[in-house]
Amino acid sequence: MKDDKRLRRKVRNSYIVSTVSIALVLFLLGSVGYLMVAALKVADTLQESIAVTVELKRETTPERRDAIEKRLAAEDLVATIAYVPKEAKLEDKEFRKMFDSAFEEILEENPLLDSFELTLTPASADKELLAEFIAAAERIERVDRVSYPALMAERLHATVGKIRLVLLLFGGALLLISLILVSNTIRLAIYSKRYLINTMKLVGATKWFIMRPFLGSSVTQGILSGAIASVLFGVAVYGLNEAVPELLTIAEAGKIALILGAMVAGGVLISGVFTFAALNKFVNMKSNKIYLY
Repeated sequence: MKDDKRLRRKVRNSYIVSTVSIALVLFLLGSVGYLMVAALKVADTLQESIAVTVELKRETTPERRDAIEKRLAAEDLVATIAYVPKEAKLEDKEFRKMFDSAFEEILEENPLLDSFELTLTPASADKELLAEFIAAAERIERVDRVSYPALMAERLHATVGKIRLVLLLFGGALLLISLILVSNTIRLAIYSKRYLINTMKLVGATKWFIMRPFLGSSVTQGILSGAIASVLFGVAVYGLNEAVPELLTIAEAGKIALILGAMVAGGVLISGVFTFAALNKFVNMKSNKIYLY
């Protein structure tokens, strides 16, 4: 009787340990994934913040200006486009700070040009595509010149590329380490039940009959682990968004729901796959080896 109680207690403890381990791994992976998505979104926003100025020649008609705007807006690299008349540029605070009132005293007319201010998509990181776009914009009729901070953009794109690479390597390494830890935890849990498995084999139970309750339990364990991880993740995201409200514009509710669903599905998948692998090993192992294992 005492041996049975001790055995049940060990089985229960191993089940709890493996469930908590899977839940913590899922929470860690979900949190890192969330932060990676947020970091990549910020990187894309930085890339889109670089402006391209397309200045128009003087006396460009409104009709021709509208045609140029449609032509630029149709380009795949263009994220946003805004028309800036030369009068608005004259009222710019930074421009006024540079020239003050002496500007009007020296010149009788506004020397500035009407222009379109463009922001580009992350695809502008491709130098060839960007060069083709700039060249095409300069060839448009009634376009005087195209200004673009090429050096700053090149450095920014290079930095963003390095950030993406570091995040992907970090995420991949974390995923691999986490899976190894979960695999060992589940294998130890199955190892504690090896004598039960062997007893079922000795009384003539088939392989599927032995594995079925363990696999069913692994599905329940995966759902429970995913639910625990989802609760922890939800609390963490809520606290993070309270501390940094700007993240609300980065992580939409749909993405949060997707991560929560992935945690539950990942819990079932991880628990089921590793449980099956560990069970298959002990079910196919000969009885004399189980006692020596």
